[in-house]
Amino acid sequence: MPDEVIICAADKNDVDPAALDQSGLPVRVLFSERGLCRQRNQILRAASNADVVLFLDDDFLMAPSYLEEMERVFCADPSIVMCTGTVKADGITGPGLAITDALAVLDRQPATATGETSPIYNGYGCNMALRMAPVRVHDLAFDENLPLYGWLEDVDFSRQMASHGRIVRSARLIGVHLGTKAGRTSGLRFGYSQIANPIYLMGKRTMSLKHASAQIARNLAANTIKLFAPEPWVDRRGRFYGNLRALADLARGRLAPQNILSLE
Repeated sequence: MPDEVIICAADKNDVDPAALDQSGLPVRVLFSERGLCRQRNQILRAASNADVVLFLDDDFLMAPSYLEEMERVFCADPSIVMCTGTVKADGITGPGLAITDALAVLDRQPATATGETSPIYNGYGCNMALRMAPVRVHDLAFDENLPLYGWLEDVDFSRQMASHGRIVRSARLIGVHLGTKAGRTSGLRFGYSQIANPIYLMGKRTMSLKHASAQIARNLAANTIKLFAPEPWVDRRGRFYGNLRALADLARGRLAPQNILSLE
């Protein structure tokens, strides 16, 4: 079981005290201004004495053995500073998964997971564990210049951590990402971030030219090709116009991730 669960919410209505009381876990609830990076930094400050912190999105379900296997990974190899799990089903690439479907996926997994760790470029933000020693020593933090949804914040933080040890994926850490669509940023804002954030991270040197250009090209192509036959769960028109707004700002030398705050 976890030593402590820390929830950082933007509003008191985001938290169900009765459900937390029934969990039997030590839970601390924090509040922060809305924004993924701000909220994660609040958790880092609150967990300053922890050895390992596991960040979970609110739509990620762990297999029962997840925390045990996570602890084993970090104890077995001091060179590992970040570990992410293996996502057996990910609703982010489609309409999203129902909890019943996610639980069915987990029920089909063997009781004892097998497999090793493998090096990766970055952790996946929906389930991302990090060793706190380098965070404290080097005063690492999520970049609050990536506002609201903070897209690619996991890449940025991972590459900061990569200077101090290994980043791996473990086949023994099993989970399912529901990919919930409600409560996300608008298509226009996300489309802008699809261009602005990788270019900003490339300037910070926390994202390589290869990774940034591939990310931008993939998103531009998807939003353009699917503009006239969009998926029901994706605002392709909003993303497409967000891409165009970002490219226009890039041409004028005004491109910045924070510009999404002024977009409707």
